[in-house]
Amino acid sequence: MSEIQNKINKLIENRETARMGGGEKAIAKQHEKGKYTARERIQMLLDEGSFEEFDMFVTHRCYDFGMEKKHTFGDGVVTGYGTIDGRLVYVFAQDFTVTAGSLSLALADKICKVMDMAMRNGAPCIGLNDSGGARIQEGVNALAGYANIFQRNVMSSGVIPQISAIFGPCAGGAVYSPALTDFIIMKKNTSNMFLTGPKVVKTVTGEDVTQEQLGGAVVHTTKSGVAHFAVDTEEEGIALIRNLISYMPQNNMEDAPLAMCTDNIARLEDSLNEIIPDNPNQAYDMYEVIKAIVDNGEYLESQASYAKNIITCFARFNGQSVGIIANQPKFMAGVLDINASRKAARFVRFCDAFNIPIVTLVDVPGFLPGTTQEYGGVITHGAKLLFAYCEATVPKVTVTLRKAYGGAYIVMSSKHIRGDINYAWPSAEIAVMGASGAVEVLHAKALAEFTDAEAKAKFVAEKEQEYKDLFSNPYNAARYGYIDDVIEPRNTRFRIIRALQSLATKRLQNPARKHSNIPL
Repeated sequence: MSEIQNKINKLIENRETARMGGGEKAIAKQHEKGKYTARERIQMLLDEGSFEEFDMFVTHRCYDFGMEKKHTFGDGVVTGYGTIDGRLVYVFAQDFTVTAGSLSLALADKICKVMDMAMRNGAPCIGLNDSGGARIQEGVNALAGYANIFQRNVMSSGVIPQISAIFGPCAGGAVYSPALTDFIIMKKNTSNMFLTGPKVVKTVTGEDVTQEQLGGAVVHTTKSGVAHFAVDTEEEGIALIRNLISYMPQNNMEDAPLAMCTDNIARLEDSLNEIIPDNPNQAYDMYEVIKAIVDNGEYLESQASYAKNIITCFARFNGQSVGIIANQPKFMAGVLDINASRKAARFVRFCDAFNIPIVTLVDVPGFLPGTTQEYGGVITHGAKLLFAYCEATVPKVTVTLRKAYGGAYIVMSSKHIRGDINYAWPSAEIAVMGASGAVEVLHAKALAEFTDAEAKAKFVAEKEQEYKDLFSNPYNAARYGYIDDVIEPRNTRFRIIRALQSLATKRLQNPARKHSNIPL
């Protein structure tokens, strides 16, 4: 056998060793926990045969605490690029079979290389997280590795889409990389995210809490809002990434890919003519409206279990990707509060960063009152949503279905904050406040003078009707040009599609500046 053939055989042997990660026992242990390995996850994520790996033979550079005897090819992360539905993506998957996927400086350098390439080549970067945290044996070098990754997360923000899937532990400083990305997916019962673990919490605060209670998928998708999606299986999580990517462009210089539309753009939806209840205090389900107007009734909702009073989702109109922000009257009457404002503001900013038009469906009675909201800074958080809409330069189409009161009317992509095309249904009520509250303010002096309760009630009813006649319709706003047209509900799909088509060549730039100072 020739010398060159020996070297080729050695390469083949080394590749096989690298692909085994921490070895058969470690892989078996990973499978016993109901978890896939890093390579199995990448294989599921990318188109078959498309993965090209980098840095397979990298090893750590630590010689303390006996680490000089523990060198594994790849050093706990698999990195490279491939395609999803034929579109280029870069990916890194932490390998828990190698030193629990703990982060060394060499491992961080591998991740940074992939992130740099994603930025240079204008393609999304996907991180599959499953790691025990910083490699303690490396001391400050491990911390330096994290910092290098965080810096790239920030530089990539708004330039290329960044998606994080948490399929195992993610604790301490490690949580900040996913937190800096655009979307976080967590697997129930297996993944967790927290800055300090249960033992430290017990020591410092005296609280007894499990890892799942402290930072599990359900906690972060219902209470904190840190994560956007919770999935039951890794297969579901990986399918979700592929679906999510389909709504996004490759980078901030491109548009999202057009899908083939098999749904009639002029489809009439008669059910919408009947969906608004006669009683203004009665709820209806905004999801029914969304399903009725988007292509084939299909949408992908972000943060579905958090701040349910507002809906944020991706959908398509005539094959074009859009972001939908919609008040949900079925939950807290669709009122805006701290969590809803934060959730929607973040989504609006993502859509604007990546040239995804925004469709806003409005039925909002105002901002949630009370000391809890005021002490929690609802002013600042509400201002985030206002800021996001004001700053957005992508096409913005707004449809007011029913209530649009006070400051919440302004905030929800009104004409005054550069809404491009603003429609209203005949059921729209655009005013400073509802009729009962308005009468109390406008006729406070007259009401105070009543001694007869029956006469007072009659007076209130008359004045409320008078107010409703003036404002409980869209025509007052239309009179000033604040509403471009009052449309029949069943025509909503067609009118939105036509509006988006007309805005395809929209050009709008914000003033030149280093960056804005969003109220945080």
